[in-house]
This record gives sequence, C-alpha cells and structure tokens, in this order.
Amino acid sequence: MQRAHKYGLGAFVLLMGASLLAMRPETAQQDEAQKVAQANLKFAAVSTAARRDVDYALLDQRLQQLMTKPAMVGLAVGVVENGRITFLRGYGETLEGSGQPVTPETVFRWASISKGVAGTMVTKLAQQGKVQLDAPVVNYAPGLKLPAQAEYSATVGHLLSHRVGLYRNAYDNKLEEGMDPHILRQSLGQLNLTCAPGTCWSYQNIAFDASSDIVADATGQTYEQAVKQHLFNPIGMTSASMSLPALTANRSWARPHGTGGRELRLVDTYYKVPAAGGVNSNIKDLTLWMVAQMGEMPAVLDPQLLKIIHAPYVKTPGERMRLRKFLERIKTAWYGYGWRSYNYAGHRVIGHRGGINGYRALIMFDPQKKSGVVALWNSNTNQPGGLEFEVMDMVYRLPFRDWLELDSRAPRSPGQVVAANAETESESGNGDAAGGGGRRASR
Repeated sequence: MQRAHKYGLGAFVLLMGASLLAMRPETAQQDEAQKVAQANLKFAAVSTAARRDVDYALLDQRLQQLMTKPAMVGLAVGVVENGRITFLRGYGETLEGSGQPVTPETVFRWASISKGVAGTMVTKLAQQGKVQLDAPVVNYAPGLKLPAQAEYSATVGHLLSHRVGLYRNAYDNKLEEGMDPHILRQSLGQLNLTCAPGTCWSYQNIAFDASSDIVADATGQTYEQAVKQHLFNPIGMTSASMSLPALTANRSWARPHGTGGRELRLVDTYYKVPAAGGVNSNIKDLTLWMVAQMGEMPAVLDPQLLKIIHAPYVKTPGERMRLRKFLERIKTAWYGYGWRSYNYAGHRVIGHRGGINGYRALIMFDPQKKSGVVALWNSNTNQPGGLEFEVMDMVYRLPFRDWLELDSRAPRSPGQVVAANAETESESGNGDAAGGGGRRASR
C-alpha cells in the first residue's frame, strides 16, 4: 500500500509538473500581451501637438450644425493626425429627448466595419501558420457549403474579399427572419453560382461570417475570445464587445433610432454573425483601432499583415455609383480582406462603412499620412457620411466642399448629385449600411 501510494504520489507530481510546463507558454503570452497593451496606452490620450492640417474649430462648428438636422440623435467622432488621436467628441443624445449626452465613452454598434476585424484576425492566424489564405475554405470552415461544391475551390482569401461566387447578400433575408446562420451557411450550397470563385465580387454577410468559424477552429476559443485576446486587449480597446447584453450593460450606450427620432427595438440578428457585423465599442476604441490599422502598433499588427489585408484584390466599380455624390474625390474603389480602399483625389485611403437598423458607422484613413476619421451615430440617416470627405479634404488641403450638405450656398462639385438619398446604401444591398423596416442590414 505504501509503495502504491508512493507511485501514485510520484505520478501526481509528474502530472502537476507537466501541467505547469504546459501553462507556461500561455502565461508568457498573457504577460507579453499585457506589456504590449501598456506600451500602447500612450495612443489613448488626445494629442493637440499632433494637429497639423485639420481645422478643428471649423470641424466642431460643422458637427454642431449637423446635429440640428431632424434625423440626427447622437453622434461620436474621432480624428487622427500623424498617428495620434487629435479629436474625440460626442454630440447629441443617447436617446431622443432623454437629456443623456453622447460622450467619447458612449458605446455604439460598428455594423459592417466589423468585417475589417475578421480580415485582420484571420490574417494574423495565417502569419502564425494556423491558416492558409490560399487554401480551400472547406479546410477550416466545413460548415460553409457553396453551390457545386465550390467550397473546395473558393479560398479563405476569396471568402474575406467577397469573391465566393454567390449572389449579393445571399440569405440575409432569412437571417433577419430568425434562422440560424449555421444552418443558412449549410443551405447556401443549394443555390446557383453567379460566377466561379475568385472571378467576381458580391457582398456577403452569412458566407463572410464563416471567418468566425475559421478563427474558432484555429484557436480553440470563441470568435469573441480570440479577437479580444489577440487584437482588442493589446490595442487597449477596453469597451469593445460582440453581443447585445454587452452593449446594454454599459453605463452609456446609444439607443437605435429611425426617422424622426423614433426609438427602434433592439434585435440581436447581426450579433449572430459577429465577423460580419457584431462589434460594439465607444468612439475612443474605434479610433484606437484606426491607429493600429495605420501601422502605429506593429507589435499587434505588423506591416506585412497590414499590406495583406489592405491590398486591392478586386475592383468594385459599383462603389463609385453608391458614393456618386463624391465622384470628384473617389476615382477608383477596390476591396481587400474586410477593407475597402480608394483612390481619393490621387491619394490611397483605406476605409469601410457600416449600418444596422438604427446605427451607422464609418472609418477612412490615409496609411501614409497616418491621418483619418471615424464616426458612430444612432439613427438611420446617411447624411453624416459626408464627414469623412470634409475631414480628408482638410488633411489634403483641398478646396472646401459642403459634403455634409449643411449649407446650400456653399460651393459644390460641378456635377455633384444633391438628392438626399444619393448615397443611400440600404435599398440596393451592395454597400455597407442598411436601414430597417424590412430592408437589408449590416452591409
């Protein structure tokens, strides 16, 4: 009995020793992540010293004027110049008539800006050798079925750049009716291909969210856990989350509104496809995300990763039609891995827009000048979309244009379309944003 006990104790000690050794890499990774997060704390502070080109007094005046428009409820804006945050401000209310102000800490929904997170996360795993971007998507997301078994020819890269051969926004309507996205991904195989994978571009949500399965399979974590560990935490994004309960748990969070300031009912539909449209955060964290995407946090996002995800893999000429109010500035448009890129009056900019019923979001930046703008608002109007053009015009010192359509007397582009819905993205389903009332969401 004593010998048996001795052997048992020895085995226990060996087992505990092995367990401790196995835990060491994870502990080391956590320690390293904490060091990186500490090093990145400096980016969270607003720097007036980095201000160069943007007229902040004019910008604030324009935004205050924008908030007088009936369709506006709440708005948060962040600006970066020279790789540092130079402006963070909230306007309006979290809920119409409540008197509760929007601040830089108010949490909104990102909608389809979330796609850039998925593209970044999957590419980071590729750098670690856990995913091959040019390998068939079926290798990593077997739950995704495509017509004619195209999941064996469509690659992970095709998935991240919307080139899997499905028609636009395939089965979004069924998702909005309450169907399980995992079942819908399996049902996509019953459709017909519109083209061979890799040969055409067509925006997706259900299929694109297979990237969350890729991340979960490669990491052994949920998509949210992996993204928080590898991206949000080291960047310093303390408010970022991916669920409806996480949104409403915040002390300050923006309620969704329709036209006329009417509060809308919250639904969790697009939280079920988190890679396509599930991220929440305040404006400070979205601005930090932009700083990281500019290359200012290479310990988290190194230059090669950024080169891969921002690359112009496919031209999207329809994007110029969708943004036809701004054709004086937008010359060519492409799509990368969850990111758009544009020729903006001769400059290369990266960006994306997002919209879920009652919320809108935008991000646009120049990775060379390390300057850009982000905005989040809680109503279905597209009017604030002109903000990114007014800010980037300041960055490039271009002639003023009333892109926000606040002053009918201001000079406009010679051929500018001025109809209120000229940039509406929701009805056509080919953009990044959508309204409610049965219209497409999370573009």
